[in-house]
Amino acid sequence: MDGRDLVRSMRVVGSGRAAQGLRTVRAAWRRRRIDAAALPPRGAERARVPGQVQGVEPGPGGGAIRFGRSELRITVAVNGAVFWGWDGAGPEPSYALAGSAPEPDPRAVLEPDKDGGWRVVAERVTVVVSRHGAVEVRTPGGVVLRRDLPPRWWEPVGGGTARWMQRSEVAADARLFGLGGRAGGPLLRDGVYRLWNTDPGRPFGPGDDPLHVTMPVQVVVADAGVHLVFHDSTWDGTVTWWEGEEGAGSGHDRPGRCEVRMDGGPLRGWVMVGTPARVLHTWASLTGAPALPPVWALGHHHTLRGSGGEQEVRRIVAGHQERGLPLDAVHLGIGHHEGRQGFTVDQERFPKLPELAQELRRDGIRLVSVADPAVRAAPGNPVHDGGSAVDAFVRDASGRTVRGEARAGESVFPDFTHARVRTWWGGLYEERLEQGFAGFWHDMDEPTSFGAFGETTLPRSARHSLDGRGGDHREAHNVYALCMARAAHEGLRELSPKERPFLFSRSGWAGMQRYGGTWSGDVATDWPGLRASLSLVLGLGLCGVPYSGPDVGGFDGSPSPELYLRWLQLGAYLPLFRTHGGPRAGRGEPWEFGPEVLEHARVALRERQRLLPCFVTLAHLARRTGTPFVRPLWWGAPEDRALRDCEDAFLLGDSFLVAPVLAPGVDRRAVRLPRGRWYDTVTEEAYEGPAQVLVDAPLSRIPVLARAGAVVPVRAEDGGLELEVWAPARGRTGGGLVVPDAGDGWDAPDIERYTARRQGGRVVVTREREDGAGEPPYPVRVRGLG
Repeated sequence: MDGRDLVRSMRVVGSGRAAQGLRTVRAAWRRRRIDAAALPPRGAERARVPGQVQGVEPGPGGGAIRFGRSELRITVAVNGAVFWGWDGAGPEPSYALAGSAPEPDPRAVLEPDKDGGWRVVAERVTVVVSRHGAVEVRTPGGVVLRRDLPPRWWEPVGGGTARWMQRSEVAADARLFGLGGRAGGPLLRDGVYRLWNTDPGRPFGPGDDPLHVTMPVQVVVADAGVHLVFHDSTWDGTVTWWEGEEGAGSGHDRPGRCEVRMDGGPLRGWVMVGTPARVLHTWASLTGAPALPPVWALGHHHTLRGSGGEQEVRRIVAGHQERGLPLDAVHLGIGHHEGRQGFTVDQERFPKLPELAQELRRDGIRLVSVADPAVRAAPGNPVHDGGSAVDAFVRDASGRTVRGEARAGESVFPDFTHARVRTWWGGLYEERLEQGFAGFWHDMDEPTSFGAFGETTLPRSARHSLDGRGGDHREAHNVYALCMARAAHEGLRELSPKERPFLFSRSGWAGMQRYGGTWSGDVATDWPGLRASLSLVLGLGLCGVPYSGPDVGGFDGSPSPELYLRWLQLGAYLPLFRTHGGPRAGRGEPWEFGPEVLEHARVALRERQRLLPCFVTLAHLARRTGTPFVRPLWWGAPEDRALRDCEDAFLLGDSFLVAPVLAPGVDRRAVRLPRGRWYDTVTEEAYEGPAQVLVDAPLSRIPVLARAGAVVPVRAEDGGLELEVWAPARGRTGGGLVVPDAGDGWDAPDIERYTARRQGGRVVVTREREDGAGEPPYPVRVRGLG
């Protein structure tokens, strides 16, 4: 706890939650005392650099290069990813990897390079190591994408964990993306970005960093190509970025510079190069295929906050049905738990929850339950007693169970880095399923205190299993939520094997997509918060998390009718589409903003319902390829610098360009178009790219443009599937993919491929099959011919 935390504590003490604030302050001081005793000052340190090359040891996919004071291992995997590890570090164990590390590529060999260095040549990349330990990543044509300077370690003289620093250089024109969920992105400017999952303790906007999901994943886009770098250490750290600048002539460029500092952990990581699609596919093959949400989870969700009970749920559902507003899921917050915690339903507010859930399911609506990691420290609480019986809770260095302040009061916290604890926790979801819940969202899982002050609930010296290796919270903090999600996902797979689990978490780390998605957390209810919502989704997608979205309308306050509508119109095109309402959040249902907003909101909600088959297809493609639903405009043309700098629009799959309105009073906006022909999906007016065009953005809609030639699966008026085809430009063809998944099970439907071409004055659509082209099995509606 530092001075900033104390100031935040005083703010809470002075608020209406004074009693809660005082308990939180006491818990923070208790953490500080525990850490002061268990984590002595580092004392004197000894700096170390690799030194000069002493010898090499070739091996499969590369080999080891020995320096005077360190050793570097380079291995090219069969999927094209390059592993590097200093001081003998290998790729395992790692919480990021999905299972074992990929096999080495036998074609990649370690061979001498000039000036006493060495290199590994592979199909997609060449890695060159200098005699002093600098590492260059080059394209097959020899263009340098990245140059890592020799690293530096600081080792305590009296023994202990070494901290380290790695400096790198990239092209002068390079731009940086990624690092998890960053409200100030997706293009990351000069600055320091902390790698420590954090609840900011208040509604946040673009100026707040870090947030709930941080990842040491850099996506660098330059004229020479795209590459992803992952530093595989879960410790607290920072990434400092200085953007490069191109000079007036050769030799006058100032390269982009990056500095990664970590408080501990191995100095190791992965590099992958290629097109954006290839890079994300390689990343997914390394860290795991994204979880496939059930079809209903791709529809419209609404969150019921506060303490509303069964009648409030019925009011919300009836309100949507009476006004013709699609609704697929209702999320119940902490108020539906007995005592605001645990896995026990409040019987006073929800006396017949299973019957309510069954009734709603008949109308196509599912219930989703919140879950916090904190367990109220009270004998007689069945979750607490069950966890105590299996020794589930985190202990401090002296062996005492750690207690912290949470929403339910004084609480203890499961150690999700222990396999036994994950099994126990996963079994708790049986009660939730029996109550009729179909999905779950994890909150406060950084873990954080109620009214957090930017720090963890657990002392940094708290002990964790780390799956048998042992360690403290400094190493476990960033993967705490990841391991909680794993526990829930594995438990749900065991409890309900025929249904795909639906799970998303506020916090997480690299590889979290294996278990589900995430949402924005407590984004501020203002226009900057709306902009931050888009930044988070784009940045997370580039880090391999395709399923995410904000709380539409923001977390706090009461949005203006215009802000609410613009947020809703954006959310309708994001993977997780969740509106946010309830007493504490102010107005949250569309009909509360007047008849004009209600009518425009109905259009946006029905358009999401119409596009549901498109979202289903994108979900299947994300699982198979790692490609996000929502992509930056430069996705298909990373060499286009104008697209690299565009942050206020995005691509939805290959077919649509969405240009949300992110400021008040806008009824016309500029849109940057990639190459090709684009149609306004309402007026069907055609635009030619690359260009910047002005398009209408009335209050009734945001600009959405369709790519010429796109074949898009949509829901027809009769509820069946229909192909919406946007006319190709003359002399060109188009196409699209369809994955017709109508269920929630594990069957893997085939990918259907369609092509569209002009034939005289009409457009012909065919389905591509192994035995030749054929007629589409769905109705076809051609647009854009006018």
